[in-house]
Amino acid sequence: MQYPKDPMSFVRIVALTSLAMLAFASNSLLCRVALKHTGIDAASFTSIRLISGAAMLLLVARIARGTLDGSGNWRSAFALFAYAAGFSFAYVSLPAATGALLLFGAVQSTMIGHAICKGERLRRLQIVGLVIALGGLVALLLPGISAPPLLGSVLMLGAGIAWGIYSLRGKGTGDPIKVTAGNFLRAVPIAVAMSLLMVDRVSLDSAGLGYAVLSGALASGLGYAIWYTALPALKATNAATVQLSVPVIAALGGILFLGESVTLRLILASLAILGGIALVILEKTKISH
Repeated sequence: MQYPKDPMSFVRIVALTSLAMLAFASNSLLCRVALKHTGIDAASFTSIRLISGAAMLLLVARIARGTLDGSGNWRSAFALFAYAAGFSFAYVSLPAATGALLLFGAVQSTMIGHAICKGERLRRLQIVGLVIALGGLVALLLPGISAPPLLGSVLMLGAGIAWGIYSLRGKGTGDPIKVTAGNFLRAVPIAVAMSLLMVDRVSLDSAGLGYAVLSGALASGLGYAIWYTALPALKATNAATVQLSVPVIAALGGILFLGESVTLRLILASLAILGGIALVILEKTKISH
C-alpha cells in the first residue's frame, strides 16, 4: 500500500478497503441465505440484484461524476451477466464458504492464465504457487462425502471465469464507477430476458426480494463504488493480496450467521488455493522491484 503521510488519510483508505471486502463477502452470504431460506428463485435474484446494483451505481455516478457519457459496453455487460447468473444458480446448492473459494480461485486463475497467454513468464516459485492453487481446486472438487455439489461447483467456476474476463476487459477503460454503472445498466435487460424465459419458475417473497436488493444496492453497487474509491491508493499487488480475505470473511460469515460447518477438505483446499495464489502475487511483487 502507498501509505499516505496524513494519518487520517491512511485510516480512511484502510476503512474503505475493509468495507469493500466485507461487501464482497456479503454477496455470498446474502445470495446463499436468500436461495436457501426464502422463496426467491435464482433468476429473479439475479435480475433484482443487477437492477438494484445499477440503480445504486447510477446514483453514485450522477452525484460523484455528473454524467455517464461513454460508459460501459455490451461485451462487458454480457460477462457481468454471466458472472451474476452463474453466481446465483451456484448458490442454490453450494455453501457460502465453498462458493466464495471457488469463485476467487477461478477469477485469479483466469487472470493469471491471461497474463501467461500474453507472454508473461512466471518464476519458479510462481509456478509452484499456481500448481498448488490449481491442485487445491482439484482436491476440493474430487468425489467424496465432503465434496461440494458438482453442478453448483461448475456454475461457480464459470461465474469466476466470467468475472475474470470482466475484470480484464475493464482495465484502462476509463472512470471505473461510470464504466461499472454502464455495464450494470446494460446487463439488466439481459437478466430480465432470462427471467422471462424462466417465467414458469418465478418465485418471489418479501424476504428474498429484500436480500436481493441488499446484494445489488449495497454489497455490489455501493461495494464497487467504495472499492474503486480506495483502489487508486493501493498498488496492484496490494489490491490483489487484500482480496484474499474475501473467501475467509465469507467462510466466517457462513459459520456465524448460516450455521455452516467447515470440513477438513475445505480447510486444506483453502490453504492451498489462497496460499498458492498469494505466492504468485507476492513473488510478482519481488520481480517488479
